[in-house]
Amino acid sequence: MYPAAFEYHAPTSVRDALGLLGSLEDAKILAGGHSLVPMMKLRLAQPKHVIDLRKVPGLTGIKEEGSTIVLGAMATHWDVESSPILKAKAPVVAETAAVIGDPAVRNKGTIGGSLAHADPAADMPATAIALGFELVCEGPKGRRTVKADDWFQGLMSTALGEDELLVEVRVPVWPAGSGACYMKFPHPASRFAVVGVCAAVTLDKNGACTRAGVGVTGAGTKAVRARGVEAGLAGKRLDAAAIEAAAQKAAEGVDVQADLQGSVEYKAHLCRVFARRAIEAAVKRAQG
Repeated sequence: MYPAAFEYHAPTSVRDALGLLGSLEDAKILAGGHSLVPMMKLRLAQPKHVIDLRKVPGLTGIKEEGSTIVLGAMATHWDVESSPILKAKAPVVAETAAVIGDPAVRNKGTIGGSLAHADPAADMPATAIALGFELVCEGPKGRRTVKADDWFQGLMSTALGEDELLVEVRVPVWPAGSGACYMKFPHPASRFAVVGVCAAVTLDKNGACTRAGVGVTGAGTKAVRARGVEAGLAGKRLDAAAIEAAAQKAAEGVDVQADLQGSVEYKAHLCRVFARRAIEAAVKRAQG
């Protein structure tokens, strides 16, 4: 299929891109293209202007800044998957990127494009919430930072302003004694998450949980924090019984939606199963 006619723009700086975004009517940003282009081909999206960010310098790369890892928004999923820094300091982020789509998607799709698109079945949102990513937006008035908890606002809706670009993704490095894991039940064709859960925990020297983060994707209209699970883990020694009890709350607060992949009851069940599995794996990693 062919998209409707549009005008193509290739800015060479963030300032130029913002200028185009602010002056053009009905413009869309093109990052990796794996979300926008299929929608245009199906004519679910028919923008009059497409602003391609691939020639804009400074939007790629992965680096450390103290206890934070900074990812350029145009870093591809493969860049994230293969990053030595992430593998050493925040391996669950690299592992999450490694299960996105297929090699073609991972080599062209970008972390910023995925998070800005906010598909309800995307993988990285669960990890973003569990670890506490911060997303840096740039607009006409400068930069601002949005926490992952405030980023996902509804079905394919985020806190990104219409006149802004997502330019950085900031990943906090959790302290020693921490472990994290992302697990999902993948759709057999698209590899999107029917349900996906990321769990992160920090254990003290006595094995008690001092910090927990749990994000759920796929089940509802947006990725959410599983606060009931986190509360069930906090302060407890995470044996099998404690993990099971906490995981039973995984669907609470999730706007679980029935679809072609399953009923509300089935997807809620998957939330509980994959929360337990992800927590168990995170605890093993935290224990070393």
